[in-house]
Amino acid sequence: MKSFTFHTTPEIIFENGSTKRLGEIVSGQMKRPMFLTDPGLMAAGIAPPAIESLKAAGLDVLVYDEVEADPPAQRVRDAVARGEAHKADGVIAVGGGSSMDTAKIVAALMNTGRPLEEIYGTDNVGRRDVPLVCAPTTAGTGSEVTSISVITTETDEKMGVVDNALYPDMAVLDPEVTMGVPRHVTAATGIDAMVHAIEAYTNIHRKNPVSDALAREALSLLSANIVRACETPDDKDARANMLLGAMLAGQAFANSPVGAVHGLAYPLGGIFHVPHGLSNSLMLEPVLKFNAPNAASQYAELASCVGADMAGSDEARCTAFIAKLVEIIIATGIERRLSDVGVSHNDLPRMAEDAMKAQRVLVNNPREVTYDDALRMYADVL
Repeated sequence: MKSFTFHTTPEIIFENGSTKRLGEIVSGQMKRPMFLTDPGLMAAGIAPPAIESLKAAGLDVLVYDEVEADPPAQRVRDAVARGEAHKADGVIAVGGGSSMDTAKIVAALMNTGRPLEEIYGTDNVGRRDVPLVCAPTTAGTGSEVTSISVITTETDEKMGVVDNALYPDMAVLDPEVTMGVPRHVTAATGIDAMVHAIEAYTNIHRKNPVSDALAREALSLLSANIVRACETPDDKDARANMLLGAMLAGQAFANSPVGAVHGLAYPLGGIFHVPHGLSNSLMLEPVLKFNAPNAASQYAELASCVGADMAGSDEARCTAFIAKLVEIIIATGIERRLSDVGVSHNDLPRMAEDAMKAQRVLVNNPREVTYDDALRMYADVL
């Protein structure tokens, strides 16, 4: 067995109603927190109870509710400046991946004077001086337990920041706040989490026994509950299982990073502003089929996790695995073609060019992806 290391968020609270007592939870860690969320969660009434709990605990909280999807670099810089002006001594995110990704960078840059561009890439942060608490409101990114943040540059390119300093100090998981998530968001974020588990399991460099165990359990929970969560949104057990599965998938891919599904999905978010989970869902089937010659045995091992129980060769079980995932995606009702999200044939060359810039994740893929490969996979789902 080869050597490996494993990192994750040091404290995890999984509890119904926990966001409503966030002030009690964090009061010993900070006095002047900066609270990051997005306008939708404010309007939906999901973020306000957490803010009220912080105020009730006597904390001087700065609310920054201007987070945008696929966090634009300038918006992140603005959040850093606002936090510094408040003299924030802690950062809290309540929201989806965009809120948590923004909060990670704010916490990393606050009071350092460093430009955002300086920390793009791997291991360029070094240290973080303020505590960071993340509370996800969707069962998807797993960002509450990862050391990764993805920012959209002014040229619509996705840039990753990867550093152990980005691991939150605490993850607060409250299944109740996911109950009001719309069906299309439940579907997209849930499939995103399934992609995290699958790609962690097939990483050719950092796959390890711990990430494998987490990926299998995550995929089992997610695949068994995603359709139920979509069709019966107030099913508490389904929602809890989805949130737990997303977190486990996050722990898996934080230590055994993602591959070509993400690499080909990034241009959809950067150029067309397609939500990250939907981008991954659109690219999942073509990438799985492309990878099958190299990853058939691993996909076969995952077949039972998604309910594709059949005997036979690795190739047969791999085919059943892919078919079952497609069946689940169809059952959620999510978009399935690039044309459904505004992509035309003329856009594919630029997308393939941008995908080739995502070598940070493409190097993890079980099969090498070329420009022509990317172009063909985009064309397959146009």
